[in-house]
Amino acid sequence: MTLFSTAYFPCISYMERFLADDDPLIEIHETYHKQTYRNRCRVMTANGVESLSVPVVKVNGNHTMTKDVITSDKEHWQQIHRRCLESAYKASPYFDHYYDYLKPIFETRFERLIDLNDTALKAILKILKVQKEIVHTTDYIKEVDKDLREAFSPKTVPNPDTFPQYYQVFGTKFPFAPDLSILDLIFNEGPEAFSLLTSNL
Repeated sequence: MTLFSTAYFPCISYMERFLADDDPLIEIHETYHKQTYRNRCRVMTANGVESLSVPVVKVNGNHTMTKDVITSDKEHWQQIHRRCLESAYKASPYFDHYYDYLKPIFETRFERLIDLNDTALKAILKILKVQKEIVHTTDYIKEVDKDLREAFSPKTVPNPDTFPQYYQVFGTKFPFAPDLSILDLIFNEGPEAFSLLTSNL
């Protein structure tokens, strides 16, 4: 069993480990952590790498568990994220192939963050043609042999040498950006995304 945090359109390193694990478990009973991939992802745009964040409300203040965090509509984040992805990836080779899988995510009201993230992850797994059940913790787990709850962070600068390079839309304008959202890999590499995800395993 490996513990993962919930994640919004997870980064590539997260997906590598998630796909490799036979029994992944997503922690939802932890105290919610701010400024993590739990509510954000990084994508490549015409202006460089940008972070897309889902505005959230911690209903119980700093003691709010991840399972109780709700999304906020005040910033019209779904419209912002949809427009950003369309602008960033409309010229990518596989945007038109896969965007219909993702479009409902930006048109549906999700009250809880974990419901949003689960729906996004299910869409990604469907695109990758991977059958894997999404399982949540039923209580807080203090210690486990494989604990990846804090292993993936937008604050960490990824080492390009540890990631297989692939085509990126703005590759002639910017150096290769490693460990972006899985969306970047899918839109740019399409059917090859799965083999690239598993090439380091």
